[in-house]
Amino acid sequence: MRLLKPFYIQPRFFFAGIGIVVLFALSYFIPILFNIAQLSLLVLLLLFALDCLIVFIGKNKIEAIRILPDKFSNGDKNKITLNIINNYPISIHLEIIDEVPEQFQIRDFKIKSTITPGQSKTVQYDLKPTKRGEYYFGGLNVYASSILNIVSKRFTFNDGVMVPTYPSFKQLKKFELLNINKNSFEYGLKKVRRLGHSMEFEQIKDYVLGDDLRTINWKATAKKNQLMVNQFQDEKSQSVYSIIDKGRVMKMPFEELSLLDYAINAALVISNIVLKKHDKAGMLSFSKRVENMIVAERRSSQMQLILESLYNIKTDFYESDFSRLYSNIKTHITQRSLLLLYTNFETLDGLERQLPYLKAISKNHLLVVIFFKNTELNSLISNSTKTIQQVYDKVIAEKFEFEKRLIVNELKKYGIYSILTTPESLTIDTINKYLEIKSRGLL
Repeated sequence: MRLLKPFYIQPRFFFAGIGIVVLFALSYFIPILFNIAQLSLLVLLLLFALDCLIVFIGKNKIEAIRILPDKFSNGDKNKITLNIINNYPISIHLEIIDEVPEQFQIRDFKIKSTITPGQSKTVQYDLKPTKRGEYYFGGLNVYASSILNIVSKRFTFNDGVMVPTYPSFKQLKKFELLNINKNSFEYGLKKVRRLGHSMEFEQIKDYVLGDDLRTINWKATAKKNQLMVNQFQDEKSQSVYSIIDKGRVMKMPFEELSLLDYAINAALVISNIVLKKHDKAGMLSFSKRVENMIVAERRSSQMQLILESLYNIKTDFYESDFSRLYSNIKTHITQRSLLLLYTNFETLDGLERQLPYLKAISKNHLLVVIFFKNTELNSLISNSTKTIQQVYDKVIAEKFEFEKRLIVNELKKYGIYSILTTPESLTIDTINKYLEIKSRGLL
């Protein structure tokens, strides 16, 4: 059974067998075809035996390895590399079937290639995950056949490999490169030098009347034989929190990704930009309760903490509890901060139910509510109407689009900033709003 397990007969053998059967059938009417059919059968069996010898004699005639990234980037194309070595003394036809994770639902994966003796060949293909989580690969199956292509031998490699899919760190790198030029770093920085009592040391200076006695540097005083004090710079780092609504309103799909995943990808990028701008980045998520809270800090491990926390966010399909969000912010975020709230409101009524809590949050913090345009309505609005049903659909679509603009105006009335954006423009619009707030000194 172990010998038969990698043994596969190719379609060419069956096609030839069908042809021989037809010859035998016709020989009842044309007797001369009987001898031709017998000779054809003998030749087919000899070629079958020869091909078996060519393909199955020897071990490890084909070597292959699948090279995977440490983690996938959600919503982006991730490159998979296959390295194959031919140890046969002849050219071999390959049929490669990689058992990709079930989440991709690829049921017709097949790569055909030819490899010469002793050649090492590299094959690449892309996978685009649309959900975070663990992706399990099955075996890498390589079917090798000779030029006769009557039988093939299956070689299996790299069985049972898991790759986690994280929020889009490729998008993070892309926006980091876009912000690397001088102008982008100057934009959004508030150049103000003020004296203060933070832990950011500036210099040691002579004591003058009015200096805080608690800042006296006794070692420097002893050396210079006069009072010397430590001078500190005022803390300019500002706290920025990404608050992600993971309720059922964020499960709406758009181009294979959910709104929740778009928000997670944007939160990862903006956290990185915040840290590059010397501010403190933090995050939390909420629906029925508040979870995944990371206090805003500037430490070197902050991005890794945020990445791991974003990886574990999943929607629970509950209606989001904004009252609990307000209570948690009031308790745990005591310093005035910039709060980027990723949520979605489809109607003005939906906003009005949560507006008291948003107003309460904005009293102590700078709140930016980020919600989404329904781009599916654009086609209904732009299309010409010919029937009563089409007119009805267009009017409803225009009503929903108008309510989105009313929501923006309603938030503005109470001093709450907002971003109404499409999912694909979410990240760049959020970055621009953050830089605008920094440059205007609103925080």
